[in-house]
Amino acid sequence: MIIRKGPEEIERIACAGGLVAATIAHVGDHIHPGITTGELDTIAGAFIAEHGGTSASKGYHGTYPAEICISPNAMVVHGIPGPYRVADGDLLTIDVGVVLDGAIADSAYTFGVGAIDAEARRLLDTCQEALAAGISQARPGNRIGDISSAVQTVVEGAGFSVVRSLVGHGVGRHYHEDPHVPNFGQPGRGPKLSEGMTIAIEPMITVGSPDVYLHDDHWSISTEDGSLAAHFEHTVAITAAGPRILTPRVGSAV
Repeated sequence: MIIRKGPEEIERIACAGGLVAATIAHVGDHIHPGITTGELDTIAGAFIAEHGGTSASKGYHGTYPAEICISPNAMVVHGIPGPYRVADGDLLTIDVGVVLDGAIADSAYTFGVGAIDAEARRLLDTCQEALAAGISQARPGNRIGDISSAVQTVVEGAGFSVVRSLVGHGVGRHYHEDPHVPNFGQPGRGPKLSEGMTIAIEPMITVGSPDVYLHDDHWSISTEDGSLAAHFEHTVAITAAGPRILTPRVGSAV
């Protein structure tokens, strides 16, 4: 069931989204070669708590052990922070969900660490362009397929692959709600978008094959061929005036 929200609830989701965006930027300011992803997770958790929020990820499904997800290089999503030491040239995805005043927002950003090569930079740029293209279609009267098709067109037009087994989703009262928001599809298909819907649009793309596998930790998901991945995400409200990004970038996440 798709949950549509009123103006007051959307404002609360926007407040949660502001904290999500600030957390991503705060973590980004601490990324440097040699720091561990576990240390970055501790930084994120402290920042969220200091600002009155709680992690939407920790304890999710009763098992996720960390405050945020951190996924390096070929890891697409749901990386569990730990002893991995960040290195120059890495791609590092910071994925944050926050609960604030009962509302939930979700966003992700892939950082390039230090000097990254030209193909990695093109991957990041393409993923951000795909996210922007998808958001541009998040308007009343359009359908989910319009978002999906816009993302796919940008990604595949640049010669990269869309991960098809992972999708965006509704968000706001719960971390994951209906509808699913795939990153591939045909325009004019799927649920109709209407005012009050709040969705997480999140292209997850790879340099090589779109195929992925689940690690033994039952959370982390990486590309099967070891190719680099990128993941950018915003929580977006469907409004009469068009798409409203509820997790706008701040600080180092631009």
